[in-house]
Amino acid sequence: MSTPERVMPPLDADERTSLESWLDFYRSTLAQKCDGLEEHRLREASVAPSPITLLGLVQHMAEVERNWFRRILAQEAAPPIFENGAGPGTHDGGFDLAEGATYEKALAVWQAEIARARAHCATHSLDDTSPFMGGQVTLRWIYTHLIAEYARHCGHADFLRERLDGLTGV
Repeated sequence: MSTPERVMPPLDADERTSLESWLDFYRSTLAQKCDGLEEHRLREASVAPSPITLLGLVQHMAEVERNWFRRILAQEAAPPIFENGAGPGTHDGGFDLAEGATYEKALAVWQAEIARARAHCATHSLDDTSPFMGGQVTLRWIYTHLIAEYARHCGHADFLRERLDGLTGV
């Protein structure tokens, strides 16, 4: 599976195009941070005591996409994807790596969740709401939240990649 091209969001676009473009920008940034690394490097934690890995970030973002766009926006009963190895039905949001976890598998799952997210979003306006935490959340809010979540984790990925092989600025 190839790394998606990272396209700078347009400087003068409508709100929806801006939100979708920034989300896609950060999605592709995370993929580029993983590009070209051997499997064992993708599984390597940053600095003790942090257990965060690039592979764990990809798995986590697949879980995040599933949660917000399938469980919340589309109201699907979509179970967690990645179990943490502590027994059936246990998960930590995707950060822990099961013994058989691979980047190829995680990337395919993440890309599939992104495709499902895009399909769900295409059927909603930015003002459409879904039940969340005793209230209603708009698609606009979900987009904004996901952009912030990706930006934060892309920062983690920056530090991980720099520590792994010195690459910066992707």
